[in-house]
Amino acid sequence: MLKNALLISGILLAAPSCFSQTTFLPLGSEDYHVLDRLETRSGRLCDSLALGDRAESRRNAVNYLESIKASKLRSDSAASGMSKTDVYNLNQMISESGEWTPPVNTGKLNNYYAQQFYPDGAIRSKTPWFNTFYTTQYDFVHINTKDFFLVVNPVTDNMVMDQHNTPQPASIKNTLFYSSRGAELRGWISKKIGFYTSVTDNQEQLPYFVTTWANKTQQAVPGADYFTPPTNSTASKGYYDYMLASGYINFDAVKNHVNVTFGNGKHFIGDGITSLFLTDFSSNMPYLQVQTRIWKVNYECLYLELTPQYNKILGDTVLNHKYSTIHYLSFNATRWLSLGFFEAEVFDRPNIYEVSYLNPIIFSTAINRFNGNGDKSILGMDGKIIAAKHVQLYGQLVLNEFRFNDLFSNNGWYGNKWGVQAGAKYFDAFTIKNLDLQAEIDAVRPYTYTAKDTLANYTNYNQPLADPLGAGFVKAIGVIKYQPAKNLFLTAKATYYIQGVDTGNSNLGNNIFDPYTTALHDYGVKMINGPKSHCEILNLNLSYQVFRNVFLDLGGTYRKYVNNAGVYPDYSSTGAALGPLTTDYVYFGFRMNVARRDYDFF
Repeated sequence: MLKNALLISGILLAAPSCFSQTTFLPLGSEDYHVLDRLETRSGRLCDSLALGDRAESRRNAVNYLESIKASKLRSDSAASGMSKTDVYNLNQMISESGEWTPPVNTGKLNNYYAQQFYPDGAIRSKTPWFNTFYTTQYDFVHINTKDFFLVVNPVTDNMVMDQHNTPQPASIKNTLFYSSRGAELRGWISKKIGFYTSVTDNQEQLPYFVTTWANKTQQAVPGADYFTPPTNSTASKGYYDYMLASGYINFDAVKNHVNVTFGNGKHFIGDGITSLFLTDFSSNMPYLQVQTRIWKVNYECLYLELTPQYNKILGDTVLNHKYSTIHYLSFNATRWLSLGFFEAEVFDRPNIYEVSYLNPIIFSTAINRFNGNGDKSILGMDGKIIAAKHVQLYGQLVLNEFRFNDLFSNNGWYGNKWGVQAGAKYFDAFTIKNLDLQAEIDAVRPYTYTAKDTLANYTNYNQPLADPLGAGFVKAIGVIKYQPAKNLFLTAKATYYIQGVDTGNSNLGNNIFDPYTTALHDYGVKMINGPKSHCEILNLNLSYQVFRNVFLDLGGTYRKYVNNAGVYPDYSSTGAALGPLTTDYVYFGFRMNVARRDYDFF
């Protein structure tokens, strides 16, 4: 896949139609929430943004924010309802991506403006270091010349946690830590080639229920790839040790319309808290992305190199790869309605990308049938509605396989594999400025995301590509976000889910790593198949922004898990070996230029 991607990138790069480039807002950034609420509060969808297809480009984000800012100056309805905090967030985002603001000739403006802003729109720092570092408010290094732009920033996330479990496992530490340190840089060359890279070194002691999940047959640290477990050289220290590295190069093949990115990283498709299409839960992956935006249409082609499941206990070895082609088309049908279509193919070839799946035209399911119908096909539809400038409704439907007669006969055929998501967001709830509510329900049938074998399932590096729970579950999530002041963020999140449990060697469809050919029953399969596990999670968090992108975090989590099967280990169980598990922990953290590390995904 890498050879094909590099070849395609090289051909496009050499083409005379290569005009400009962009870089992207990092996944997990609060900037997405700012864009989401501003779009909804404006009362109309923006044709140049596709917030349900992340990562979003800084160029498109700044262009949209500049239009909102201009509307506010004109007192247009598009900017009505903006609070002082919204204006602050908007200006900070524009400054942080100042390289995409319209050129400013400060010589024609007063000295005050020249003292406050760079010509590229970035806010000047009042206290630069040695007149070299932090000359802007946000960037350790900020260089902007005619042919070269570069920003370099440190990245760090440090957290201390105190956990308590009932029952209390033997030899499990109560005081835990997480430490991540590294750097990121982004920029462009001659305004034609954009680039980004981020590297961090990480040491992490996981809460007990996450450790239980990480130690299963499909061993994995959530969000990471290769790691050194505590049972090896770090046993005396008791932490997982791993490195995270991501990066990409980017350019426009057709100016402002067709953008090409080749890199290593993550993606998220959907408007919800989680996604049934593609999430950023699993590890980074090599990818080639071709994104086309014309008129009211956003069309993305993703070509991914994935790592199939393997047993880390057997020792380190050179891993083979599998591949995926993903197409996602979204269309703003009206000012308030967006519709989308999704398809994904996962296929295993001995380290060779199937050439037929390089076809950028949608309906790759037909190609699967041409190849013998042996690959993993997933189809999906989604939609988003903006109502009354305060409410956003969204949903997803994913289909893995179904037979029409069996689907509506209520006979529980195991091959009816589907999932559904329904959610709503309420911005400035109850007329309280910057109080935002979100509620979501997700349900996925057993055997969804599984394949005929253990290779082509919808996973990467021993982790699900979609929802972290896998399959066979119903989940409800509620989130409250409140920003009472420009640098103060309050968040409350509650989750409750029910999931079936695979007992012993029986494949009841909850473990997406098991092939569906070993399904225990052909009929009578329920949404919650087998013994039930129940889990309720509550997280409260307070974040104070000391400086832009520098946070102090204080919070706590309560989690209660009950497994009716009383068995261990199995994929869906995150409880203690002999029954239920109640966990509560409090944490304090300091982070810079990175999203907060959470553990409330299961």
